Amino acid sequence: MRYRLLGRSGLRVSEICLGTATFGSGRAGEAGKDESKAIFEIFAEAGGNFIDTSNRYGRGKSEEYVGELVAGDRERFVLATKYTLSTRGEDPNASGNHRKSLVRALEGSLRRLRTEYVDLYLVHAWDFTVPAEEVMRALDDVVRAGKVLHVGVSNAPAWVVSRANTLAELRGWTPFVNLQVEYSLIQREPERELLPMAKDLGIGITAYSPLGAGWLAGAVGGPPPGAYRLSRVGREADERNARIAAEVRRIASEAGRPPSHVALAWLRQQYWGIVPIMGAVDAGQMRENLACLDFSLCEEHRARLNKASAIELGYPHDLLAREDTRKRIYGDLYDPLDPSR
Repeated sequence: MRYRLLGRSGLRVSEICLGTATFGSGRAGEAGKDESKAIFEIFAEAGGNFIDTSNRYGRGKSEEYVGELVAGDRERFVLATKYTLSTRGEDPNASGNHRKSLVRALEGSLRRLRTEYVDLYLVHAWDFTVPAEEVMRALDDVVRAGKVLHVGVSNAPAWVVSRANTLAELRGWTPFVNLQVEYSLIQREPERELLPMAKDLGIGITAYSPLGAGWLAGAVGGPPPGAYRLSRVGREADERNARIAAEVRRIASEAGRPPSHVALAWLRQQYWGIVPIMGAVDAGQMRENLACLDFSLCEEHRARLNKASAIELGYPHDLLAREDTRKRIYGDLYDPLDPSR
């Protein structure tokens, strides 16, 4: 296992993050306590130190299991958890991005995780009801209180993240150093705005659902039941997803690797510094997926996957990439010009 710096912070995180959304009761699509422990131990023995959870996963069981598993060596691990999603449907303040929701959720997470602080605390989803000033100031307060070391955001538009970080930098508050997005061969829409923004602002990327909500795990006919959660792909067997999955299986056969290795290698090579969030429902699945770390795609295979999964970037990106537009903007100097960044 190699390690990367998380965005502009100095925090060292493993190149794979353990996703614990599957840690729970042991029902279909979930790992029970013993299986969760086995998954964690395989990840830790491989050198992994980065663990992602949420106050919502497993109705709090995920955080409880993670807290128990890291208790013996807490300082070794980088714990990331999140707030925003509703934990009590009848309580209007038990969800959302606002300060009261943040404080209540964080106290509960610290208790379940058996720790005095979390290394990374994320807004789980932008709710469009709370001013960015309130969110960023409330996050800065819990950082200054020593309960959180770094902050991040997930499931938010690029304009929201960039405005929030601009406010934080202007006012001396703690900025987002991590952006968690759904990203895979199936879901490439973050390439329109979110990934370029993160690169320009120095925000580290973690990718959830890197196997396309199960489409890229190798099964013919679509993902397994219960694989979706917040994912917006794979809810119905559609032609595009099936076509991409078939190409992944063909390349996997040519490379002599499982389809999951092909999908994970594409993601890790597609965008510099991206950290896949890798979950599992059993120890065998975790062991197999971690074996992707010694595998890279050749240029031919990458090109085929890029072509099979390509999306239209849309306006204004497609307009600005056109040859005639570049001619109008740069004259004859587009090719000879070496940009500073």
